Amino acid sequence: MYKRFIKRLMDILLSLLAMIALSPVYLLVAIFARIFIGPKIIFKQLRIGKNDKRFYIYKFRTMTDERDNKGELLPDEQRKTRFGELLRSTSLDELPELWNIFVGDMSIIGPRPLLEGYLDYYTDSERKRHLVRGGLVPPEVITLNLTPSWDEQLASEAEYAQNVSFLLDLKIFFSTFVVLYKRVRYGYGEYVRQPLSVERKKSEEEITV
Repeated sequence: MYKRFIKRLMDILLSLLAMIALSPVYLLVAIFARIFIGPKIIFKQLRIGKNDKRFYIYKFRTMTDERDNKGELLPDEQRKTRFGELLRSTSLDELPELWNIFVGDMSIIGPRPLLEGYLDYYTDSERKRHLVRGGLVPPEVITLNLTPSWDEQLASEAEYAQNVSFLLDLKIFFSTFVVLYKRVRYGYGEYVRQPLSVERKKSEEEITV
């Protein structure tokens, strides 16, 4: 009952209330993003959700759109900004995802929606993460680990998808506040993880050598 109906109803109501209550924050972040990052303040990217459904996720940009003389984006390290790091460490960059939640692409709590290009790199058990909607708050926050490995994250998300409950969502929700505090204190905004595709390609190459 909770997984099928109540969770979705809560997502609609809470995301709508949050967007209304946080509208002044949206405005302030948009203004500062325009000043410190550039005219393109919203980042849009194709992600994979429940049942492998494709959708566009929306975030505030945390990096500039600077490109080289060939028109290609410069490396992440060269496009990072202090303001962007602040947005990431406080998760303010993810505020536009409340719209994704409201329209049904995502849930408040669930596996993080990842890139389409990662689909070929999941194990059969890890693909079970797509049994539920992707979420703004990932289930691994319950471990209070700011930098989980890909294996840890995907295993946690697959387990969550098969065991969704109100009590579990409640535990994850309250763990989020501890994680946000740790993010701000320990400079999470500077953390950049290697893409899953790159990491697992390396692992495959090491096995075949």
